[in-house]
Amino acid sequence: MESSRKAAERLGAFIAKGTSPYHAVKEAERMLLEAGFINLDEKEQFRIEKGRSYYIVRGESALIAFRVPSSPLKGLSIIASHTDSPAFRIKTEPQIAKGNYIVLNTEGYGGMLMAPWFDRPLSVSGRVAIDAGEGIEVRLYDAGRDLLMIPSLAIHMDRKANEGIHYSAQNDLLPLYALSSSDADFMEMVADDLGVGKECILGYDLGLYAREGISFWGHDGEFFSAPRIDNLSSVWASIEAIASSEGNDFMPMAVLFDNEETGSGTRCGALSDFLPTTVSRTADALSLTKEEEMMIRASSFMLSSDNGHAVHPNHPEKADPTNRPCPNGGVLIKYSAAQKYMTDSISGAYVKKLCLDNGIPFQIFHNNSDIPGGSTLGNLSSEAFSISGADVGMAQLAMHSPYESAGTEDPESMLRLFRAFFRR
Repeated sequence: MESSRKAAERLGAFIAKGTSPYHAVKEAERMLLEAGFINLDEKEQFRIEKGRSYYIVRGESALIAFRVPSSPLKGLSIIASHTDSPAFRIKTEPQIAKGNYIVLNTEGYGGMLMAPWFDRPLSVSGRVAIDAGEGIEVRLYDAGRDLLMIPSLAIHMDRKANEGIHYSAQNDLLPLYALSSSDADFMEMVADDLGVGKECILGYDLGLYAREGISFWGHDGEFFSAPRIDNLSSVWASIEAIASSEGNDFMPMAVLFDNEETGSGTRCGALSDFLPTTVSRTADALSLTKEEEMMIRASSFMLSSDNGHAVHPNHPEKADPTNRPCPNGGVLIKYSAAQKYMTDSISGAYVKKLCLDNGIPFQIFHNNSDIPGGSTLGNLSSEAFSISGADVGMAQLAMHSPYESAGTEDPESMLRLFRAFFRR
């Protein structure tokens, strides 16, 4: 398990830096630059050469990286993942005075498990728009310290707490920031950390995140836990894989979308024009005709990578009765009769063959027929960019908790699959 442990540790280091979608993209950008990738700006003409590697960032939270082959381009090998995770976002005019306390006014982003947010150290990160005189400057912000807590109500004050609670996000889950007797000013603190005056802050996208780092546990360290495993595990593996890939006649692409947890209907989401316009502009820069571009699309394949549920140890009845994914069981290949996933019999067979040929363990995921799952990246992006593909991911527990769990061997399995896919 030694090499698997090292891969999981690298994932943990990536997660620690990716405290918001903006920070995850910034860390991905750092890895790409280190591997020799060249930044392209959507607002400028694409100047692309064969044999070179490029990336584009949109909205600070979405990214597309690709390696242009030296040989004639036959198709695209795309891995899509998403940078966002369910969390609490901080509203405008964030402070609320409640008796002796100051709490922050927040709202939920995505379908989160609320109970695990209680009684754990929290911090704040995201991006801030600053008045720079001649224009607006966007800066990333991470408080980087234990700053907030959402304290539970003691059992003595709610004797029925263990019988189940309906949480009010507006009343029960506001994070405690300071005592009202202090001169605490949250926006003043953010401004001081950024080295600007409070009046210079014109807007922000800031959210809470759990401060715990990666931990390994179990009899043989076979499990690990960390924040944002869904879906920074796929982001990390796709960037590591493309950074170490070599050119061939199928162009490798790592696509990082944002806003998957809220439906993908944004300029940085899977329903946007980010992927199709990037492909079209790249084809134009390579002097390909529109017919040649359409032929390349028809020969392309996407791995839509988003995690799935492992069978829960205390609630095995919630899983499918015959397909029983578990941590360290290998890569998930995900199917849905409702077409929530891209996988069909042919695309699934291709991924299985790729795994078999490279000694990569895999397992099959179906939702329990009474508990339908939601849509993810591949089938949504197909509305604007229709190619063949399959949905894959890691098996994990406690999905959408601020501290999730998975198998220590599985990040390495995902990375091996992605590297094999880019080599095809």
